[in-house]
Amino acid sequence: MDPENFRNRRTFKWIAIFGVWTLFALFFTSMFAFQNQLSKEPLPIWRILSWQLVSGYIWFALSPAILFLAKRFPFEEGKWKLSLPIHVVTGILTALVQLALDAFILTKMGYPPGREFPNFLEAYKVFLLVNVHLSILIYFGVVGIWSAYNYYQKYRERELRNSQLEARLAQSRLQVLKMQLHPHFLFNTLNAISELVHRDPDAADHMLTDLSDLLRMSFENLEVQEISLKQELEFLRKYLEIEQMRFQDRLKVEMDIAPDTLDASVPNMILQPLVENAIKHGISPKAEGGRIDIESVRSNGHLLISVSDNGLGVPSGDVSNVTEGVGLSNTRRRLKHLYGDSHRFVLDSPAESGLKVSLEIPFKESDAI
Repeated sequence: MDPENFRNRRTFKWIAIFGVWTLFALFFTSMFAFQNQLSKEPLPIWRILSWQLVSGYIWFALSPAILFLAKRFPFEEGKWKLSLPIHVVTGILTALVQLALDAFILTKMGYPPGREFPNFLEAYKVFLLVNVHLSILIYFGVVGIWSAYNYYQKYRERELRNSQLEARLAQSRLQVLKMQLHPHFLFNTLNAISELVHRDPDAADHMLTDLSDLLRMSFENLEVQEISLKQELEFLRKYLEIEQMRFQDRLKVEMDIAPDTLDASVPNMILQPLVENAIKHGISPKAEGGRIDIESVRSNGHLLISVSDNGLGVPSGDVSNVTEGVGLSNTRRRLKHLYGDSHRFVLDSPAESGLKVSLEIPFKESDAI
């Protein structure tokens, strides 16, 4: 902790403790003042207040020692058997010291009213008989309040540590899931290049250049979990250039992207595996090829994105029988980690043909615009 912040917090703590003892004195002042109204000669309230303030500030002066003992001998599991007898003894000793100071100072200020003592010992004896139990109770009250506050602080610290650990664990899991996409995507692209290298060397060379650009874009955001939809689409277009060189006229892509969604924050590399899945399982098996439609829209505080194809689709339109490969299963897990129950990820088989993948996530503007 910054030394300046530490000093400020320490100063504030003791100001707060001073304020508590002042309130303590005001409480007893009001109680004494009400009782004093029943006497034949009521005392001025300023005299009562002065007595109670002195007594309260004597407790304030003793507070560092009490708090030190409370910290040194806490009532915690495994420690209370030692702490209890120590606090019983120190509680009695603190009461003896506090009442000695009360007897010495307050008697010189005319307390108790209408009574004089021949010497200090006589006054001390009366103060002990009247207030010793209350003083011991106050001591244990201070220790109890500090123990409760300390327990609460430790509870908050544990909660904070647990939440930080959970956040780091979630971040690690997300990073693992994201890193799984890189070799998967890379191997598939290299396979595409190997198909062209003998048939169309110029296209293969162009594809290698595009792959180099793709890898550069990918590694630039290697540690980033979320980017803007605009950046995600730039990466996707570069990937689609490679695929369209493979399929030529057999692959058509249409994008209908609402302008007000371009700055939306989306998971990094969320669209490429969905498009790749559509090409591999929907378009590639068809001799005539097909079309992929990518859409985005903003609605009711959410971002809706869909990737659909007019490929082979699924048998009988039963999407429950779809076997999810690396792309779909990885995407599903990443969305779960990032958004919990605040997202939807749905596979649908349109009436005509093909497969539609829809995802819905909370809309928020990306920091990386």
